[in-house]
Amino acid sequence: MRDASPLRPPVEASRVRHRTYEVIFGHETRPGQIFDVVLIVAILASVLVIMLESVSSIRTEYFSLLRGAEWFFTLLFTVEYVARLWCVGRPRTYAKSPLGLIDLLAVLPSYISVLFAGGQVIPVVRILRVLRVFRILKLAHYIREAHTLVRALRASQYKITVFVLFVLAFTVIIGSFMYLIEGPRNGFTSIPRGVYWGVVTLTTVGFGDITPQTPWGQILASVVMIMGYGIIAIPTGIVTAEFVYSARSQDGPVCPGCGRLDHDPDAQHCKWCGTSLQKVYQE
Repeated sequence: MRDASPLRPPVEASRVRHRTYEVIFGHETRPGQIFDVVLIVAILASVLVIMLESVSSIRTEYFSLLRGAEWFFTLLFTVEYVARLWCVGRPRTYAKSPLGLIDLLAVLPSYISVLFAGGQVIPVVRILRVLRVFRILKLAHYIREAHTLVRALRASQYKITVFVLFVLAFTVIIGSFMYLIEGPRNGFTSIPRGVYWGVVTLTTVGFGDITPQTPWGQILASVVMIMGYGIIAIPTGIVTAEFVYSARSQDGPVCPGCGRLDHDPDAQHCKWCGTSLQKVYQE
């Protein structure tokens, strides 16, 4: 399958330029797939090098090796970026595209790190280029499921907002009560400090840096802990219900009369306008 991208080099371009384009951008071709797999392996290896260099003990013992590997990958990605700009028909269009900007960020920080100390960690952004794996593994059909999830989150945003506001109000109340019960002598030096304890306890995180010492404070803490399990389940249930509804609506046929989607998969007529759905099934 030929790529119909507007970035394809012009017909009068050299054969080498067309061949380079097919290898770098031809995700349907065998050489293109091999190139992408090798590129992703190089990306992962370069990110691993950056991560290892951030460990002081490893950096001290293998500094020269890690720095050499980092510059090897930087030069490799620089050559690849220049090759992409050379083989496309519109270099500026590609350079301004999201993938083009990410490709640039994969090499630019390494050169900046020469001028500014501490910038050597920035190249870890090149992990974003692994997103190309979606083209290699043919995962484009998962975009539909992603859209379903986005619709579910949008449909539940108001319910989630009300829930979050309720939780905030509740944490302020229990934080205030805990401040009154325990007081500064037990670490609850202010209401914001009590609210912090309420958030940590209600979310079942439990850092343990501040704990109630009095019997009434411990009783209140027990109630908050038990409520925490139920509160965590509420947003999950809201999003799950909207997700199921959105998925069922998407799977159903589209009414040719009113355009509604929310039909049962085996519906024969639109439940909103009565239009027959037989033609939809035939198509």
